Amino acid sequence: MDDTVQHVIGGSRKAGSGARTAEVFNPATGQAARRVVLGTRADVDAAVAAAAAALPEWSGTTPINRARVMFRFRELLEQHAKDLAAIITSEHGKVLSDAAGEVTRGLEVVEFACGIPDLLKGDFTDQVGRGVDSFSLRQPLGVVAGITPFNFPAMVPLWMAPVALACGNTFILKPSERDPSASLMLADLLRQAGLPAGAFNVVQGDKEAVDAILEHPGIAAVSFVGSTPIAEYIYRVGTAHGKRVQALGGAKNHMIVMPDADLEQATDALMGAGYGAAGERCMAISVAVAVGGVGDALIERLAPRVRSLKVGPGTDPDAEMGPLVTRQHLDKVRGYVDLGVSEGAKLVVDGRGLRLQGYEDGFYLGGCLFDDVQPQMRIYKEEIFGPVLSVVRVPRFDDALKLVNDHEYGNGTAVFTRDGDTARAFMHGVQVGMVGINVPIPVPVAYHSFGGWKRSLFGDHGVYGHEGVRFYTKLKTVTSRWPTGIRAGAQFVMPTTG
Repeated sequence: MDDTVQHVIGGSRKAGSGARTAEVFNPATGQAARRVVLGTRADVDAAVAAAAAALPEWSGTTPINRARVMFRFRELLEQHAKDLAAIITSEHGKVLSDAAGEVTRGLEVVEFACGIPDLLKGDFTDQVGRGVDSFSLRQPLGVVAGITPFNFPAMVPLWMAPVALACGNTFILKPSERDPSASLMLADLLRQAGLPAGAFNVVQGDKEAVDAILEHPGIAAVSFVGSTPIAEYIYRVGTAHGKRVQALGGAKNHMIVMPDADLEQATDALMGAGYGAAGERCMAISVAVAVGGVGDALIERLAPRVRSLKVGPGTDPDAEMGPLVTRQHLDKVRGYVDLGVSEGAKLVVDGRGLRLQGYEDGFYLGGCLFDDVQPQMRIYKEEIFGPVLSVVRVPRFDDALKLVNDHEYGNGTAVFTRDGDTARAFMHGVQVGMVGINVPIPVPVAYHSFGGWKRSLFGDHGVYGHEGVRFYTKLKTVTSRWPTGIRAGAQFVMPTTG
């Protein structure tokens, strides 16, 4: 892998116009592995110019031929899935099996985009008036951009770019500077699939590149996934500059465990959803809501499982959880554990002392489990984004539902129960965008759409699926009549369908 991660502009890798770079670490060892260039406004200008130059050819390509590029891209992704997963693990730290799952979920959106000829079909109504027909069509927005997070360096770009490109737009990706190398591989595979030079560009960078994207008059839309404070900033600045914006923010995902739940199944679900990817998922379960008298039994099952979590480098086939992404993030998550103790929560399992022989400098934190967490505590209110699970106890289902609905985030949630009435009441009553019933991480499949409620999503559209097609296109409705030679003269009343 190259020592310096560059931009991709106009089909070629570029060092960019700025002198600033940042270190990219291997989280397993804690050592810097390479550097990434940090883009400037001039680099964003160059990417927009390349995307604008490629737009007429690409948007003028028939939907079926755009779909064929997506088909080839899908085949290449499948062929190189292991290589892409290895890149993700080397910079993010997640275990290889999890990185491979990330690639698969991204690939599913590419498969959805392969159906774009059908997805772009409009409506037609014959004879809406005497000799008058009406039809609609969807057309691309133009140059669009995606600003993506560190926790899914391949999947989230693949949630955005394939749908945007299949709709006829050209695309600029600004990946996280913490794990940027996957973006270069995606660009290479798209080029090999036959995408024209300039139709997909990558600008590496930090806030300077982000602000340049948000303010650039040549960019029509911005899609973002990240924390809520940044999502709100992206939405406000982007819309103030006339852009269409979808900005997905943070989460505090609750899983309600009812007294009648299969506790072995619920424990398995909480382990995978709470500690998978070291909790660095926007759909991670970070709060278990124990209803009635189920709390003791749940803690009794969880505690030994959390203590025995197999933590190690992501390349270790026996590891269940890898390191956190950076030392700064490790310190932040460890600080939340300290805070929870000071707030009075009961720390049942303390992962702060974890040290791995041979990996002493890696960014590791063992699984942490809190009990007796109260809603007024910061560890309950705030997104920790680490391997920290909080158990909150409530007496009744209605209390659990109110707890979920009162939280400012509304990204994902789940209920574990054997009772259909409870499940149905939860499904209808919960104020959250993605709901699981005996499913702990209810990430929608590619032909549905991903998106939260409340302060977990700013904007009107979710990501991928039909919502993605609507976000990356604008609707045009045409009403047509062909003259017959009979002139009725000027008409000064509102046209009707009579």
